[in-house]
Amino acid sequence: MTNQPYEGYDPYQQPPAQPQWGYEEQQYATQQWQGQTWDTQTHAPVQAAQPPAAETAYLPQSAYPPAQQPPVQQPGQVQQQAQQPVQTPPPAPGAGPGESGSGYGPATLAGNARVTDAQRARLEGRSPIIEPGMQPALLTGLLGLLLAVAAPVSPYVLALPLVVLQALTAAGWFRLNGMWPARQGIALAFLGALAADAAVLVAGRDQAPAAILGPLGIWVLLSLVLQLRSHADPDTRMYGLMATVAASALAIIATGFLGADPHAASVGAAAVAVAVVARALPLPTVASVAVSVLAATGAGIAVGGMTGVGTKGALIGAGAAVCALAGHRAASYDYPSRFVHFTAGVALPLAAAAPAVWILGR
Repeated sequence: MTNQPYEGYDPYQQPPAQPQWGYEEQQYATQQWQGQTWDTQTHAPVQAAQPPAAETAYLPQSAYPPAQQPPVQQPGQVQQQAQQPVQTPPPAPGAGPGESGSGYGPATLAGNARVTDAQRARLEGRSPIIEPGMQPALLTGLLGLLLAVAAPVSPYVLALPLVVLQALTAAGWFRLNGMWPARQGIALAFLGALAADAAVLVAGRDQAPAAILGPLGIWVLLSLVLQLRSHADPDTRMYGLMATVAASALAIIATGFLGADPHAASVGAAAVAVAVVARALPLPTVASVAVSVLAATGAGIAVGGMTGVGTKGALIGAGAAVCALAGHRAASYDYPSRFVHFTAGVALPLAAAAPAVWILGR
């Protein structure tokens, strides 16, 4: 049977001495019946009288009615049919001319490049820094006040809010570095913090340095062993090693609140709470930092007067505020997500201030 062209259209001129077509060529010929493609753009079809644009649309192959399906090309038949517009019912509501309303857009050659918000910000010359804001700051203030109130009561009471702080630190640091779910690394860092807490509770505050540094060294070794057993590529293993070590270190050094003098821990935790809330105020960056440090210094003096630390509380408050602002900045880097803001954004200011509280409190 001879294939006849559709009415109103002429087939392309058949090239001489074409080879036999295989399966791939048959598929390619069939694809010419789809919507706007690079082949139909390159080879202009023979023009013919066409219905109005609003009444026609190019449909994907699956949308052809059975009566209008093009003939299947057999091996050895070389025929290129011009693309024929197919009459369709009126477009769906909201669909413009040339759209079928089926959800298909025009065919394109370029892919849809996906970049992260941080990469787009750098390409556009914007800063990839998004600060957590007032809500995480209030949570930091609440957690800091809980630490300040619990510290003079008992080390076991202090351990309750401290465990929450360490869990948020471990999870937030991994997510801040783009590693998720990373359950193994988060669990490892959190277990290291629990080991340090238990060591300080057993050994006492006088032996706090050894009780904290011991688990820290052991957990660095464990992190190294786990990464060496990984089958990932070297770059991924190195990145995972650094993230695990950093998360473990931050969660473990937060134990400094437990090893510090109880009154110094109260002063430092209260100062961090005030500093982070002041930093979240809608002020210019330089002014906000200055107000934050001054407010923390005042809070240190006030809480120091109530706890017997005295004017030394000003030094503890100022030092804790500087470290807390460094943690706040780290939690703001690289377009963090809402999850990061409510984990690392809450915990890092307090965790980073723990060593300063322990050292200045002595």
